[in-house]
Amino acid sequence: MSGVTRRQRILLPWAVWGVAATAYAIAIINRSSFASLGTVTQNHFGIDATTLATFAVIQLAIYAGMQIPVGTLLDRFGASALILSGGLLMMSGQLIMATVHDVGLAILARVFVGAGDACTFISVMRLLPDWFSVRQLPLLGQLTGFIGQAGQLVSVTPLALVVDAFGWARGFIGVAAVGLLVVLLGAATLRDRPGQGTIFERMTGRFGSISRNAKSLGTFDDTATLLAASPPSTSIISVDGKRTRKVPGAELVHKFRRALSIPGVRLAFWVHFTAPFGATSFVLLWGTPFLTGGVGLSQAVAGGLLSLVVITGMIAGVVLGPMSSRFMEKRVWMVITSISLSCLIWLIVLCWPGAPPVGLLVVLMIVIAVGGPVSMIAFEVMRSHAPASYAGFATGLVNTGGFIAALLVIFFIGLVLDLQGAGEPERYSLSAFKWAMSVQIPFWLFGLAMIFIELRRTGRWMRAHGRTLR
Repeated sequence: MSGVTRRQRILLPWAVWGVAATAYAIAIINRSSFASLGTVTQNHFGIDATTLATFAVIQLAIYAGMQIPVGTLLDRFGASALILSGGLLMMSGQLIMATVHDVGLAILARVFVGAGDACTFISVMRLLPDWFSVRQLPLLGQLTGFIGQAGQLVSVTPLALVVDAFGWARGFIGVAAVGLLVVLLGAATLRDRPGQGTIFERMTGRFGSISRNAKSLGTFDDTATLLAASPPSTSIISVDGKRTRKVPGAELVHKFRRALSIPGVRLAFWVHFTAPFGATSFVLLWGTPFLTGGVGLSQAVAGGLLSLVVITGMIAGVVLGPMSSRFMEKRVWMVITSISLSCLIWLIVLCWPGAPPVGLLVVLMIVIAVGGPVSMIAFEVMRSHAPASYAGFATGLVNTGGFIAALLVIFFIGLVLDLQGAGEPERYSLSAFKWAMSVQIPFWLFGLAMIFIELRRTGRWMRAHGRTLR
């Protein structure tokens, strides 16, 4: 074995996943770095609510818009290259944010952050099937989300404390420095699949024995599990025979149409569109303004409630992983239940006369927090329906859903506040925030309707292709 022990071969997949998940946590810190800095950011740049929302909207628009191109690059260049490139882009963005006072340049910084963030999550998810067994994938997907939530927890309170204690510039430079360390660690550890070297090894042309003798833990899967959960072959996708000439971008459009021809991929898209945006929009931007400027809570209590969202999401991920692995046939109904509860609890909060009690807000935090982990089921559904040759592309396509919804909700909340004349911190009011937060309800109802439609179509597709797992 060239000096490579069985233990080393078993531990290598976990080392690869651990570094990749850490890179995702850093991406979350970068993505959510305004989570507790909404008011600070407004004062730092002298901007109103719509402009503040623009920071997040542009960042998420870049993230969502790059998912399909990044998915295509992922299928071509591999996960390691994309994770490291994303880390360098985010580091550049945070360095710009640390040193500028111009709003235009600050928005450019968020463009870099959004672009780097876009490269990370789907690359981490693409690594997993090549290193782990089918039965391990749901749990690992949730554990990846768990670690990402830990990054979000850092951005909720500790980053705000660092910025308050050491200043705006040092806070963001610190985030960039941590990102650089993870990029260097990833270059020495990440491997796209067993038998392939790290970035450092590929650059030098010298492959170590650990890389050469690496094995996937998927070799332990039983045949029945593989048949039920493995992706279908590319041949099940209908081929458009009318393509006669090459047009710039035509291949991407063709691949997009072929992927969307599978109902299960569309189902996964709508699952991810509908489940996570409530928690994303709340934690990413509007949670602190709503709790402090709307409900009237102190900054400390608001920070505690935001931390509760993150902690609950982490716990929910640990619980949902084994559940979705054990009850694969019921996993979409777990999503439907979570979305329905989120819609219901927000209706209660919005209709509550006056300020909602803290106990009700605690329930709200717990319910919306589950939306993030439960949205990971979208990628399990996608893996069961998208051919392996489309894995990176389809992952990016599905991941686009949640961020399209989040950026629209974030923008409309800011717009509704401004239309009521409550777009600045000194003009915030509970009534204005209740109307603003109500824009979430139509998104949940529309998303649920699409999930039910595609769930029915997926059932027909499975019967036609002799498959059993949604």
